[in-house]
Amino acid sequence: MGKLLAVALVGIAAALAAERLLAFRNRLNASREVAPVSLPNCRLIKGIETGSEDIDILPNGLAFISSGLKYPGLKSFAPDKPGEIFLMDLNEDNPRAVELRISRGFDLASFNPHGISTYIDRDDTVYLFVVNHPHQKSTVELFKFVEDDNSLVHLKTIRHDLLISVNDIVAMGPDSFYATNDHYFTDFLLMFLEMFLGLTWSNVVYYSPKEVKEVAAGFYSANGINISPDRKYLYVADILDHNIYVMEKHANWSLTHVKTLQLDTLVDNLSIDPRTGDIWTGCHPNGMKLFYYDPENLPASEVLRIQNILSEEPVVTRVYSDNGSVLQGSSVASIYEGKLLIGTVFHRALYCDL
Repeated sequence: MGKLLAVALVGIAAALAAERLLAFRNRLNASREVAPVSLPNCRLIKGIETGSEDIDILPNGLAFISSGLKYPGLKSFAPDKPGEIFLMDLNEDNPRAVELRISRGFDLASFNPHGISTYIDRDDTVYLFVVNHPHQKSTVELFKFVEDDNSLVHLKTIRHDLLISVNDIVAMGPDSFYATNDHYFTDFLLMFLEMFLGLTWSNVVYYSPKEVKEVAAGFYSANGINISPDRKYLYVADILDHNIYVMEKHANWSLTHVKTLQLDTLVDNLSIDPRTGDIWTGCHPNGMKLFYYDPENLPASEVLRIQNILSEEPVVTRVYSDNGSVLQGSSVASIYEGKLLIGTVFHRALYCDL
């Protein structure tokens, strides 16, 4: 009887493991391939060789780019090189990436930038919020941008117990923001177990000097976050659930769920066209290739444009896709004046005409 029970328990455990493995592969879109979709006059940006994970473009066409992310389980082409923030002036005919100088006193050696967001104050001061992972921890670094000498003045480092595994951020004021935590755990093995088991313990946090609170929860892995031009709705990408959540923002900074747009790709960062409200997103068609890097089977890139997300029938258009031969692991796509700038987790950056 005891042996029979042991065999039954082993069989149940094996069946559960097989079911979890199948679900895990489905969340990673392990079998998906994409047909190429090209754009005219595309060129790789010189000087960006180790990632362009997030991009934020000011209304005047200055684009901030975070580069050099080292993230557990993901490829890095320069694991010992500190991260950087680049600036591009998209008004130029042939814009180039210029590394921004960061003020003295900031720990550049451990700089590991992830998601970024800008905020323009009433006096036209530009603040840059940067998610940072020094020594695989999570902080938010607040900088002031000094355009005259292409520099960033470090103002403060923000830490909090609710900001445990921060991925992306959207600024609400000169010292307030919403942020996504992409995992509940911070240990790599526990993070993997969290993904494998399909735990929905990821969340969104609101931060200000006066109040810090969880405002949304129940995500597989909350990733990109941004806000509508009228600042009434927040958009949150759940990369492992292949969707975008639309959340209504309230006066007390709480959020309520409005709708969910289901897609067939791993949605990373979200950018908003300030004129139309369209969402542009860099995506990973096949997450298995991203997490298990193989130079013979490269991670692909995909850019989607989502129009009228609040309507009953949003329009989703695949604007660009590549099998990795040009661009590997797209994570963000931002537009300015008929141009598209595509960033990646650990590879290059691509600039195209639309």
